[in-house]
Amino acid sequence: MITSLKLVSSCPFNRFYMITSITNQKIKNLIKLCQKSAERRAQNVFLVEGEKMFLETPRDQLKQVYISESYYNRKKHELNLAELTFEVISDKVFKAVSDTVTPQGILCVVQQFYYTLEHLLDDSCPCFLILEDIRDPGNLGTILRSAEGAGVTGVILSRGCVDIYNPKTIRSTMGSIYRVPFLYTDNLLEIVEEMKKRQIQVLAAHLQDSTDYDKLSYKNGTAFLIGNEGNGLSPAVSQSATKYIKIPMQGKVESLNAAVAASLLVYEVYRQRR
Repeated sequence: MITSLKLVSSCPFNRFYMITSITNQKIKNLIKLCQKSAERRAQNVFLVEGEKMFLETPRDQLKQVYISESYYNRKKHELNLAELTFEVISDKVFKAVSDTVTPQGILCVVQQFYYTLEHLLDDSCPCFLILEDIRDPGNLGTILRSAEGAGVTGVILSRGCVDIYNPKTIRSTMGSIYRVPFLYTDNLLEIVEEMKKRQIQVLAAHLQDSTDYDKLSYKNGTAFLIGNEGNGLSPAVSQSATKYIKIPMQGKVESLNAAVAASLLVYEVYRQRR
């Protein structure tokens, strides 16, 4: 992890080359990486914005760093203790590249992460979140952030889930993308069956014939199935669970936001195991 702002320009500080055109090939590529998940997959990279995200990026995953002209002017006295190369982009062009309304002025291209199911299952008492078709980038990012806070072993995602490298998801993780193992699968049912073979209880967040989530023990291996924001879990995935659980609620509320529900469940595991 990078713990301080140490950069070096690829050119002399008093005469650096600044990218000033949106038609520049590097800029065009950054825009594609920001907007298209297929392009991110093809290049095996993703984008992160902001100083905090830059500082937390594992150095061996960091591919390129771009900073805005105004950021350079504010930080240039810190930048000459340099360790990493960067390129400067005019403020106007940087705004066109950024996915935020008020860009912080630093953007990084980062290598994508790779985990295997075998790696995730190599835990004597795991806790998993298994997500089916979560579509909202902010929800997914919040789930990863809560997962890190509660010590979740890993997050399994169906192919119908939003791209975890979506810029909005990345922002919502607040750096947890770097530390929470995850993987996508074409077949959630196979994953569930493999977990059950390993004596991991698989619990579906479901409203029908359910037990209150705080009535169960989570001191052994546990996985929670969390469904789509609008439709919940599909019947096939629901029926694969060991048991149905629910979060008791008052008033006329029928269900909670997927990220809120996932957070409550994993923090109950953390509470019991702490």
